[in-house]
Amino acid sequence: MKWVIQNIQHLVNIRTNSMVLRGEALSNLPMLENAYLVIEDDRIHAFGSMSALTDEVLDGAGLIDAAGASVLPCWCDSHTHLVFAATREDEFVDKINGLTYAAIAAKGGGILNSAQKIANASEDFLYEQAMERLNGLMQLGTGAIEIKSGYGLDPINELKMLRVIKRIKANAPIPVKASFLGAHTFPLAYKNDHESYIQQIIHDMLPTIAAEQLADYIDVFCEEGFFSVSETERICKAGMAYGLKPKIHANQLHASGGVELGVQLGAISVDHLETMSTAAIDALSGSATIGTLLPTAAFFLRMPYQPARDLINANAAIALASDFNPGSSPSGNMNFVVALSCIQLKMLPEEAINAATINGAFAMELGHELGSITPGKLANLIFTKPIPSLAYLPYAFGSNLIDKVMINGAFI
Repeated sequence: MKWVIQNIQHLVNIRTNSMVLRGEALSNLPMLENAYLVIEDDRIHAFGSMSALTDEVLDGAGLIDAAGASVLPCWCDSHTHLVFAATREDEFVDKINGLTYAAIAAKGGGILNSAQKIANASEDFLYEQAMERLNGLMQLGTGAIEIKSGYGLDPINELKMLRVIKRIKANAPIPVKASFLGAHTFPLAYKNDHESYIQQIIHDMLPTIAAEQLADYIDVFCEEGFFSVSETERICKAGMAYGLKPKIHANQLHASGGVELGVQLGAISVDHLETMSTAAIDALSGSATIGTLLPTAAFFLRMPYQPARDLINANAAIALASDFNPGSSPSGNMNFVVALSCIQLKMLPEEAINAATINGAFAMELGHELGSITPGKLANLIFTKPIPSLAYLPYAFGSNLIDKVMINGAFI
């Protein structure tokens, strides 16, 4: 089916070529005013100015009146923990009462809390809950997503989580990428025996993950009190031997060396980056590894925000993602991620939108399928309510400015 969408106020992020954006290029957000867009089946076919809309373009097409909406590519959320069994608002109250992240973890909270709930949940329950969350995120404009394991922390439950993610991938209408994050933390039984748990990851989990094609990426939480740089390197290389590409949770709490290791290993991305040293910034500068910033985690944990301006000025490629998880970022609303990046990270609206669309797509190796208005790409699109300018999207952060979302060429 062919559709012509008419009377688009702003057609945002129009590109003929797709590439990761960095430095000054990140602030370049090509846009066409008073535009039309042609969709054929599930793909973007063409676009142009309304003044150039011809009978030939309209021939055989159904018509959609955008009525002054702005249209932009869906958000590409490249870092989430969407599969979990229960929320953790009790820990939210603990934080208000003054308990630290470490103190909550020490009493069995945090990741270990979620792991216990995962162990008691069925695959069907986890799948139904995750799909409900995913449908809600799609309504908020998310058109591609990465989902991590990491709340299993043993072979049975890590594989359970990854099988749920594989099921989501098979049934979701949007692209889904899976990351194996068995190295999220050490289970209590292995708190003083790191080597035995690492052996479980390498010898008990990875062979089955590879045999069942359960993951695209291998991820490790490289952080003081979690996995050291050398442990992270061993686990990543073990995953790489099975064809899993590395991603690393890096520099959230300390300048851990995870960023430098990620660049050395050719990681697709290094994620978090709240605590960046000069060496870490220099490592990302000009590298192929994308630095994925998760500002809502810093917001929720009351931590310093990522030094986005320093990274942009250093010519590092950066993406934005939600880190949706029950403990430190219980929201997958990418509209708020974009707004917070402008308000607190001092990113320009154009930079934030590019980081949440085209660069987010590349952080999932989907840059040639999503992230821009480009002929041949999937028609996963956000239609806003009428807005006076693009800057109004992050400016009016408390308003839901999304009118409709199109996935694969059809409104949801």
